[in-house]
Amino acid sequence: MDDLQRRLLDCCQRRFPLVSRPYAEIAGKFGVDEDEVIEALRALIDDGTASRIGPVFRTGRVGASTLAAMQVPEDRMQEVAALISAYPEVNHNYEREHRFNLWFVVAAASEERMHEVLREIEKRTQLPVMMLPMEKEYHIDLGFELQWD
Repeated sequence: MDDLQRRLLDCCQRRFPLVSRPYAEIAGKFGVDEDEVIEALRALIDDGTASRIGPVFRTGRVGASTLAAMQVPEDRMQEVAALISAYPEVNHNYEREHRFNLWFVVAAASEERMHEVLREIEKRTQLPVMMLPMEKEYHIDLGFELQWD
């Protein structure tokens, strides 16, 4: 990861400009052109360093979301995780050392679409999905400083 990419990740985590041309504004701040910013962010996504560039909304404010868990046989873990990650409504999934060993978050435009995604995952994997809706909200800041001065 080069210096520009590190600076972009720091910027995009907490201070993404809410303007009509955010990449142009970021480019001006960093002394590069807009295309260079877009290409650097695209490279971070293409190489898997970043999964997406986009907003995170407070739960319940826009659409519907839930944490979900599955019991996946070890020999199917990669296959099932890849299938789940292919849904645009899934913003992350991760393996855990537990009987329920694959956990993921589904965030959809509507409650109906959220349930549809979960049903599709069950149908395609032939494995049950356990929904774990949030009962109490906690704020966890998941931003990480990558640039140290």
